[in-house]
Amino acid sequence: MATNLNANKQKKLLKILIGAAWIDGTVQAEEREYLHKMAQQEGLANDPEIKPLLSELRQVKPQECYDWLNAYLGENHTQEDYQELLEALSAIIYSDGQVDTAEAKLLTQLQELDPANDPPQTVFNKFLKSVQLLYRKALEEKT
Repeated sequence: MATNLNANKQKKLLKILIGAAWIDGTVQAEEREYLHKMAQQEGLANDPEIKPLLSELRQVKPQECYDWLNAYLGENHTQEDYQELLEALSAIIYSDGQVDTAEAKLLTQLQELDPANDPPQTVFNKFLKSVQLLYRKALEEKT
């Protein structure tokens, strides 16, 4: 069972990395090589979900990459999950020796999800803060 969970986690991680390679609109040769090597190492090169992504028959949109990133980390991710993702993303992003603006934005977004930054907030707390901000803005506009 643990092996299956780990395989699923590695598959999700590889999808994020493929999305990160596409985030600037083009998969560079170094990124392609890195992705194919990782897919082979993890035994995912012929996975029905991964194979079409690796073949580059369709471009992965930035929002899709961000969705995969958020799903991978989930709401209660560990520092270990975060660190593994940060290291893997850094490796793919820096593999071609250049950091594009879209790639830098992705890394910045990831840093905001670092569990070491803030204690995790529940969805309710986030919602409550938004309502409070809206309420304060409404009061300020009345005066």
